[in-house]
Amino acid sequence: MPRHSKRPRRLVVDARTYLWTLRHSHSHSVADGSRSCRETLTLHPQPAGAGGPLRIVFTEGPDRYVPGGAPLGSGDVGYIRGASLNLHEPGAVRALLDVALARGWQPTVRQAVEIDGWSLLEAAAAARTEATAAGDPTQAS
Repeated sequence: MPRHSKRPRRLVVDARTYLWTLRHSHSHSVADGSRSCRETLTLHPQPAGAGGPLRIVFTEGPDRYVPGGAPLGSGDVGYIRGASLNLHEPGAVRALLDVALARGWQPTVRQAVEIDGWSLLEAAAAARTEATAAGDPTQAS
C-alpha cells in the first residue's frame, strides 16, 4: 500500500525525532497575473511542543526550478545548471536539516523559523553526494 502523501514522515537524527511534511503551493501576482510555485518542507521536533517548526521554503525564480508539472518530478528543486535535491527523499531532508543545524537553527526554541531553502541547497546537495558516495546509510533515499 502506498504512503499517504499528507501524512507526516518520521526522521531520527542524533536521538532527536522530527516529523516532516512537504507541501506545494502557488502565489498569484495581481499586478501581472503571473503564478509562481513554492515547495515548503516543514520539520517538527518531537514530542509535540518540544520546539517550534522549521520551514524550509523553495520559491521558483530565475535559474531555479520547483515542480509545477511536467517534465519535473514531484519534490524536485534545484538550479537550472547546478545543485538539486528531491525533497521526498529522507536523505535530502536529512542533508537540509544538517545544514540548518550547522548554521544555527535550534530545534528546542519554541517559535517557528522560516529559512530560504536556496541558501541551504548547495551545501545540502554536496553533503548528500559525499554521503551517498561513501555509502552512509543515514543519507539513503
